[in-house]
Amino acid sequence: MTTSQHCFDDTERATIYRAIALRRDMRHFTPSPPLPDDQLERLLQAAHAAPSVGLMQPWRFMRLSTPPWRERLIGIVEAERQRTADALGARGAEFLRLKVEGLRDCAELLGVVLAPDDGTVFGRLSQPREMAWCSAACAVQNLWLAARAENLGLGWVSMFDPAQLACALALPEGAEPLGLLCLGPVPRFYDQPMLEETGWRHARPLSEMLMAPPAP
Repeated sequence: MTTSQHCFDDTERATIYRAIALRRDMRHFTPSPPLPDDQLERLLQAAHAAPSVGLMQPWRFMRLSTPPWRERLIGIVEAERQRTADALGARGAEFLRLKVEGLRDCAELLGVVLAPDDGTVFGRLSQPREMAWCSAACAVQNLWLAARAENLGLGWVSMFDPAQLACALALPEGAEPLGLLCLGPVPRFYDQPMLEETGWRHARPLSEMLMAPPAP
């Protein structure tokens, strides 16, 4: 029998679905002081409550919000931004007009890192690295939704050379950087995902994501 603490009423359920629907990958931030310690702790606790294969909890977070860190990391991101523009060919100039990061303006800048393999076998024997990546991504999604519930924006910046960023962060052997997370107040939340608002790309409907299995 399900106890009351595990039941959601209609209002709570609607709030959860609303947070999911209104989550956005944010790039525009309102310059702000660092988040209060208790608020940042709540957000990181939400991330840490994520599911993980074999309970390996492979996520690690680094607080990189100081001006020296921001400036150092902006150079790494900008180099990858230029490389991406070159790879896009005819759309390169259009891409360069997009805002792809908020490293300077966000209240907090966090690095999310995949920890070295801890030897967990349960659930990941055939896909050891892939399951660690999936588990860490769940932690980021938890953080994203918690931030949205706190009326804060979060943007996951993935434009960087992994080896260069790992060196900059002095990561131990076997650790990998997964992203730079821009977190903080925003001037507004996008009505649609930013890439849709700018006309770069449009989301496909759920119906196109449903695959029929072959006959057994």
